[in-house]
Amino acid sequence: MEKITKTEWPSLAQSTPIWVKLGLLSFGGPTAQIALMHRLIVEERRWLNESQFLNALSFCMLLPGPEAMQLAIYAGWRIHGVLGGLVAGSLFVLPGALIMLSLGLFYVSFGTVGLVGAAFLGLKAAIVVIVLQALIRLSQKSLKTIGQWVVAALGFSGIFIFALPFPLIVGLSALYGFIKTKSKAETEVARVPPPLPKTHDTIKTVIVWMCLWWGPLLAIDFIADTPLLAEIGYFFSKLAVVTFGGAYAVLAYMAQDVVGQLNWLNLDEMMDGLGLAETTPGPLILVTEFVGFLAAFKTNGVIYGIAGATVALWVTFVPCFLWIFAGATYLDWLTQQPRLSGALASIMAAVVGVIANLFIWFALHLFFTETVTFDFWGAQISLPNVATLDLHVTGIAIVCGWLAFWRKAGLLWLLGTAGLAGILSNMIATT
Repeated sequence: MEKITKTEWPSLAQSTPIWVKLGLLSFGGPTAQIALMHRLIVEERRWLNESQFLNALSFCMLLPGPEAMQLAIYAGWRIHGVLGGLVAGSLFVLPGALIMLSLGLFYVSFGTVGLVGAAFLGLKAAIVVIVLQALIRLSQKSLKTIGQWVVAALGFSGIFIFALPFPLIVGLSALYGFIKTKSKAETEVARVPPPLPKTHDTIKTVIVWMCLWWGPLLAIDFIADTPLLAEIGYFFSKLAVVTFGGAYAVLAYMAQDVVGQLNWLNLDEMMDGLGLAETTPGPLILVTEFVGFLAAFKTNGVIYGIAGATVALWVTFVPCFLWIFAGATYLDWLTQQPRLSGALASIMAAVVGVIANLFIWFALHLFFTETVTFDFWGAQISLPNVATLDLHVTGIAIVCGWLAFWRKAGLLWLLGTAGLAGILSNMIATT
């Protein structure tokens, strides 16, 4: 296994611009963000090797919350410890959070985001190409046996056709890998795993981050004149614990409660928020910031809205640091256990299938304005309505594909071209 020594790692000052770049360019949801991260820190700079990246991705897929952000936290922690994890995780979220807040302010003022939205739409076309590149590379690295290809295919089918819960797919994949590796591991020379982290260190980490998570929330609940800010905090804290499978797995549940139960937003506002989150950098779950902002804005204006957005952000993302700082220390130990390592490898194969599903879902909804769902004996397959093909976005994606695969264009050139093309396409369509 290839290893990266500490002397090859950059200083914190050298790595920080890369985390900023990742935060600014992480469009397109978790699939695209993972693809971009793989390109920046594995392929271009080799701060993590393939094995470290894939094991960390498998681990993050098991956790609640946005897996791409947690992967960024892990990468920063792996290189520079807790401080590195704080920097990487914060910078992964902050650019998108600031853009989302700005767009939220623009939205309540004008009801639209104009050419900014058009540029972001062009960027999404480029992201489809970047995701395809990453999917090909991850498949080459993770699918080395017939069994792994079968697991990937079953993972894809389970979520694309049968809409199985993501945790179930992960659990079954892990079980398969664990069982399959068992007999083989018994005949191999036992590997000496690294020592387990000290239990009291883990407990201390959990206590510190639980206080950081709940302390401000309880203070707000005690001090605030109205209960809304605390209600926002409690609601999104609950979501932070149940968002297994990433943002896509919880968006429907969140939208139903926000619109139907809590009446914070109407359906049109909720859909606009989801659209903004889809087109801005950062985790898709940043839609919680928009919800918190708009709910509080309706109650008491802009300042209160900013407070609502801040509370939603805090309780959504602070738990991510808790999961990684408390759990990542055990990852090296887990990967040195033959059967557990086999389980992680099987999970990674299933994750490739899940990423393929997200790629297809992303592409279908980007290139076509309508999809048609067919039922076959309990199975459901979504296919595009060909008549609703968006020629503008498709054309941008074709150009980006040519630039990426044939011209080997750099990331900034690719995204810059796509953003400009999105603006020009919008101007042509509206004239």
